[in-house]
Amino acid sequence: MFLIDAHLDLSMNALEWNRDLRASIQDINDREKHLTDKPDRGNATVSLGELRKGNIGLVVATQIARYVDKSSALPGWNSPEQAWAQTQGQLAYYKALEREGELNPIRNLTELNTHLSYWENSSDALKKIGYILSLEGADSIVSLEYLEIAHAYGLRALGPAHYGPGRYAQGTNATGGLGPTGRPLLAKMKELNIILDATHLCDDSFWEAMEHHDGPVWASHQNSRTLVDHNRQFTDAQFKELFTRKAVIGMPLDAWMMIPDWVRGKSTPQNTGLVLNHMIDHVDHICQLAGNTDHVGLGTDLDGGFGREQCPSDLETIADLQKIPQLLSQRGYSDMDIKKFAHQNWINFLHRTWA
Repeated sequence: MFLIDAHLDLSMNALEWNRDLRASIQDINDREKHLTDKPDRGNATVSLGELRKGNIGLVVATQIARYVDKSSALPGWNSPEQAWAQTQGQLAYYKALEREGELNPIRNLTELNTHLSYWENSSDALKKIGYILSLEGADSIVSLEYLEIAHAYGLRALGPAHYGPGRYAQGTNATGGLGPTGRPLLAKMKELNIILDATHLCDDSFWEAMEHHDGPVWASHQNSRTLVDHNRQFTDAQFKELFTRKAVIGMPLDAWMMIPDWVRGKSTPQNTGLVLNHMIDHVDHICQLAGNTDHVGLGTDLDGGFGREQCPSDLETIADLQKIPQLLSQRGYSDMDIKKFAHQNWINFLHRTWA
């Protein structure tokens, strides 16, 4: 089945993890066997080849670069201008892959429909993977003029915050509203028709954003706080708000967001029994809450700072997402429900947004 993954940090992996995503997943992991600088070394799950093998023909691919002030313990850049420069390096990587015939930019409805037709009908073993450009955390937007520049080069979705306090909103493990710069950012996003990615917004910033923004909204990679009690997750009330906005919510596969009581460095997929069905638990919760299957999809965040050591034990590479349709069927979901989850909900959302 054709799959869409609404959250992959491809350029971060290339520039910060130094992974050539054109290489095989085995080659990527073999080159990292001697490295210890990051906990997921040698455990990568994502390559362009594995995306093709898994029939994942369209992804939302990120830029990401955090600004941090002197008091922050979070990693990041010391000025917004440095963060901007990092995102431009990430953009250059995507553009290089475009020139090599690996990626296909998706920026409007015509490009979306053309790509979907190409992916369905092409017999090319090395199909171009379509990508929609998203920015995770707005810290690198030096001023609103920079957002206009980003939109011109293809940015189509933006999450105002990531972890901790941000320049435009507050994120995971932080508190507080948007602040004086957040509302103008949302206004400019609406003007440019940039999708608001509500993922990572802390509760205060989430509700302020919902009050002051009526443009398109999705949550690219977001699980349920009812199932895993942490501020990174959304409450049922937040999900219900997203339903009213016809949002789609992508399901991530980071272990600590899928099951409670995960302890980094001690828990493993094997000793916790973590499997893809735990993600289906979150899908099912959201669908039962909504009363339909119109708001769920994939937003795996695979290799988003973690690898096989922190994702379901029945997933070796991203190609194993093809196991999910059968798992949904075993839960009683119809063929149409499964199609919606696999790709149609995201496609419908983009048709509404870009019409």
